[in-house]
Amino acid sequence: MAETHSTPRSAVLHRNTRFVPKKAVGGKGSYIFLEDGTMFLDSTGGAAVSCLGHGHEQVNQAVINQINQLSYCHSAFFSTEVTEELAQFLTDSTGGKLSKLYIVSSGSEAVEAALKLARQYYLELPTPQPQRTRFIARSPSYHGITLGALAAGGHVIRRQPFEPLLSQNTSHVSPCYAYRGKKDGESDAEYVARLAAELEAEFQRVGSENVCAFIAEPIVGAAMGAVPAVPGYFPAMKAVCEKHGALFILDEVMCGMGRCGALHAWEQEDVVPDLQTIGKALGGGYAPVSGVLIGENIVQALDKGTGVFRHGHTYQGHPVSCAAALAVQKVIEEQNLLENVRNMGAYLEGRLRSRLEAHPNVGDIRGKGLFWGIEFVKDKATKEPFSPLVNVAFQIQETGLDPMYGISLYAASGTVEGTQGDHVILAPPYNVTKEEIDIIVQISGKVIERVFANITTAR
Repeated sequence: MAETHSTPRSAVLHRNTRFVPKKAVGGKGSYIFLEDGTMFLDSTGGAAVSCLGHGHEQVNQAVINQINQLSYCHSAFFSTEVTEELAQFLTDSTGGKLSKLYIVSSGSEAVEAALKLARQYYLELPTPQPQRTRFIARSPSYHGITLGALAAGGHVIRRQPFEPLLSQNTSHVSPCYAYRGKKDGESDAEYVARLAAELEAEFQRVGSENVCAFIAEPIVGAAMGAVPAVPGYFPAMKAVCEKHGALFILDEVMCGMGRCGALHAWEQEDVVPDLQTIGKALGGGYAPVSGVLIGENIVQALDKGTGVFRHGHTYQGHPVSCAAALAVQKVIEEQNLLENVRNMGAYLEGRLRSRLEAHPNVGDIRGKGLFWGIEFVKDKATKEPFSPLVNVAFQIQETGLDPMYGISLYAASGTVEGTQGDHVILAPPYNVTKEEIDIIVQISGKVIERVFANITTAR
């Protein structure tokens, strides 16, 4: 007898070969419409991507107009007006602190480009420093899924199958993770000094003359669940880098482009990076697009050296992607949506704390703007995480997908030292309303309560 399948056949290699997801057939605003008639509340914007929601007419029209004008040309031969305009818009948005934009298609590509550009910078100096081949990052962290970006990150679960293939030129220091990292009675300033001393010690251990750059996310996304740094942390880290002549790279692929209430997350941290990666909310999901914003010091070194960045992509500076990104950024600016991110972010925080802070399995609620994480624990007093075998994060995400709830809760595990711990992220669109936030919090609370009621019963 032929084998039967409980799920439909598909020629797509989905994320799980044993599961074919439902088809999305449409979307508008904060909702995605599924083939079975479910109105699905996209409270995470996918992976913190859909910053304007779905079906935004102004962005749609900009994409259509660009396709009608020119859909593709190779950047080795030509530039386009929309590519130049996007680059000018974004470099202007930094106040000229970052003077060039390199445009690619995904966050992983942006990180790869930033790492290679950091290395090439030292080869282009009047007195080259070819010994600089190392990077320092944080653990756990996530900087992308390609081999170079994965090697830079410290996400244990995602790295594990590919460890033999990964470059060994990145070492990792502790994150700024106040919920678990700060000692009892330790002030923010003392905590920052301790982390700065750890970074200093790592420079000394690997040889400060060998380090290209330190790379970090201003607010840690998927690896730890919207974890912001304490005040003063990033200026202290940059000072260590400057002391040793190393570059300072901020990965804002997930937390940047307005997600935290400023267009660039570093604006809230009182630092300026040498290189900044951007993505996700850059194009709001309307086309694949990401980029690297580059400091003038690096631009000048390249210009006075070979003048050639030895790196390139077929779809680099794609006109349709640039048109989508430019349209998204113009909507954010014209409608003053960063103010709404700050106001609705404060409202979301208040509602989350009111609804969930007292729950015995909610250990921490943290974030900034419209980027919030909820960490779950087995014991609130000791902060003991659940065993990975319980699959808490997965259960919450899957329960949210049930048509009874119809909500996205971006779940991940490995919150604690990369191997244990569970969290979910909420990242609604920048034009979200109070009424929509009330619905998000209400349904999220019900999902979380149902999952933990089942876990308690199973014990």
